Amino acid sequence: MTWVQGQELQNGKYIIQQVLGQGGFGITYQALQVNLNRSVVIKIPNEYLQYDPEYKKYIEKFITEGQLLARLSKDSHPHIVGVIELFQEGNIHCLVMEFISGENLFQIVKRRGALPEAEIISYIRQIGEALIKVHEAGLVHRDAHPGNIMIKDNGKAVLIDFGIAKQIVPATQSSTDKSAHERFAPYEQRYKGSRDPRVDIYCLAASLYYGVTGQYPTNSLVRKIDNERLIPPQEIISSISKELNQAILKGMALEEKDRPELMQLWLEMLNYKSQIPNEEEKVSNAARENVNTSIKLVRAWETINNVEENNTNVEPNIVNVKEENPTVTPPFPVGDSYKKEVVYPKPKIEEKSIRKKPARTIPWVSLTILLLTYCIIGFILTPVIAGAMAWAVVVAWAVVVAWAMAWAVVVAWAVAWAAAVAWAVAVAGAVMAVAVPALVAKAIVGDKLEKSFNKFHTFLILAGTSNIGLGLGFIVYKLLN
Repeated sequence: MTWVQGQELQNGKYIIQQVLGQGGFGITYQALQVNLNRSVVIKIPNEYLQYDPEYKKYIEKFITEGQLLARLSKDSHPHIVGVIELFQEGNIHCLVMEFISGENLFQIVKRRGALPEAEIISYIRQIGEALIKVHEAGLVHRDAHPGNIMIKDNGKAVLIDFGIAKQIVPATQSSTDKSAHERFAPYEQRYKGSRDPRVDIYCLAASLYYGVTGQYPTNSLVRKIDNERLIPPQEIISSISKELNQAILKGMALEEKDRPELMQLWLEMLNYKSQIPNEEEKVSNAARENVNTSIKLVRAWETINNVEENNTNVEPNIVNVKEENPTVTPPFPVGDSYKKEVVYPKPKIEEKSIRKKPARTIPWVSLTILLLTYCIIGFILTPVIAGAMAWAVVVAWAVVVAWAMAWAVVVAWAVAWAAAVAWAVAVAGAVMAVAVPALVAKAIVGDKLEKSFNKFHTFLILAGTSNIGLGLGFIVYKLLN
């Protein structure tokens, strides 16, 4: 019997929200943990298994591995889903785990196509580090395919669904396909139910193959039985580096003995170039750790530059799965995978923006009026008194210079006063005739010019315009007389 929405468990501690996945071995639910007001995942074995003659043995295994995962969660790992508790509801044994939001690798590749080399290696490294801890605890995940690799919206990868319910294999079931994804599991797992850690190496390498090419790898049983060839990733996307190509082929070696013995050894094959920073590397020496931090920043910057300028090694190489492989469509997770599809904006490497200088605007109408005004002043001053015109030019320049130095009014009037003393009323009148329009020009035209030019350039434009106007007035007067 499937639990329904709103059903309470453990005297109201948990409230069922929805079914997330259902397979031949188990059912997963999303539930609300009431006291903490958070969503969790509850996994249970399928009800029909209680009629199997070995049901008691299966449940004991379910509880034992659940307890191991719970102990593993006490020392929390950022890339392993946390186990909260084990409890029994009636005669049903339940495992409660964290609910991880985001997209799984299947969904990301379906939406975006093949991922950039640096991005997918970063995810696989994180999952590899998680599997190292799993192996050290005496466990084997056996299902590290893209549907169980969640990518949170902060870019962190998390390994989910340890497939405990999948370990419950009824006696009536075929000996093949034991807790295995046909596209990502090695043949010895599918045929014999192997629990060797090298099963996880094959599965993770196959997930890397899928992420970097956008296509499924060749089925392992077909490789074994029909001697079908595994197409190297580099033949699908030529820009994939030879080091990555070799690491994938080594991890997906058909025979268990030909793969690296430990996950650590396989992950070392991915530390092959500076453009891909190793976020999980731990160095005991504090000084070296600081140096490595700086190196990581430089490498990250080099990665962005390579995408935009060199277009090498980390080229996105997006592959349209429907065009390249029309018979294969990456599925959404089913069975024991417990993630509903949630679409988030795809992570991307930002391109450097091209900085453009703002367009300069010149107040031509205002400058024309200023020019004509000084032309008229020059025409009037020329016959008034000898030397007045020269003083007018000096004053025009002095007013603009003084304004540019932020004390325009004081100096303008000081110059005008000095002129009045030296040249009497006529000359002073001429000076003021120039100074006042100069200040008006600053107020009307100068502010507009400063939006596009600095003060020095504004000063040159105003001074040049006013003096050209005075000169034109002088010339016009001489021509007419």
